[in-house]
Amino acid sequence: MPDITFDTSFYLLATTIMLAGIARGLSGFGTGLIVVPVAAALYDPVMAVVIVVIIDSLPIVPLTLPVLKHVHWREVLPVTLGLALFIPVGIMVLKLGDPQILRWTISIIILVCAVFLWKGWRYHGPRTWPVSTAVGAVSGLLGGIASIPGPPVIMYWMASAAPAFIIRANLMALFMLAEVFAFANQWAAGFLTAERVWLGAAMAPLYMTGLAIGWLLYGRSADATYRRITFSLVVASALLAMPPVGQALRSVIGALIV
Repeated sequence: MPDITFDTSFYLLATTIMLAGIARGLSGFGTGLIVVPVAAALYDPVMAVVIVVIIDSLPIVPLTLPVLKHVHWREVLPVTLGLALFIPVGIMVLKLGDPQILRWTISIIILVCAVFLWKGWRYHGPRTWPVSTAVGAVSGLLGGIASIPGPPVIMYWMASAAPAFIIRANLMALFMLAEVFAFANQWAAGFLTAERVWLGAAMAPLYMTGLAIGWLLYGRSADATYRRITFSLVVASALLAMPPVGQALRSVIGALIV
């Protein structure tokens, strides 16, 4: 078993993951959007996506299985096709890209996604197989690069005429499949090293604890409040993860600890 260094980066990541779990429990989203930019800044972009896949895979299966009976597979399958085809492309970009450029790219992408989601932007064009597959392709690309396949398909499906429980079931089924594809492609790319897997496993209990806290707190305020809290955390994570800010933050915290 590889040694885990309990340094400033470890504790900052642990805090971020706990907060992401609480946000996910309150609002139903936000894990990758919050964790990936911070983990990429503290460690590296590859470590970030591996950690998210490990911590987010544990709760998604038991939550998704009960709703599979409501899934409209005719809508999910073309999106899944595009996602499956383009996750490997995103993984390849992540594997070959310059880490510094990737950190900037991930932060900017997440800020743009946060703005679109916050503004409630929805797709109102045609919903054909080619369009659905293209949406899945964008989700797959973002899923491979930054473990955030959600925003494109959320904006696509949330404007449909389907009942809310159908949209929720479709999203949960797609995200469960996305975790499977991401894990398989990360393994094929050689991302699942012992150090990354053990760090992800060490963070999983913190994430689950955060989820439990979020679930317990849910219902004590309006959904809009939870969404504002989650979006604030997303924006803060993306800004703090930008290389100059992240370096300055680590220096300040390191000086305070010493």
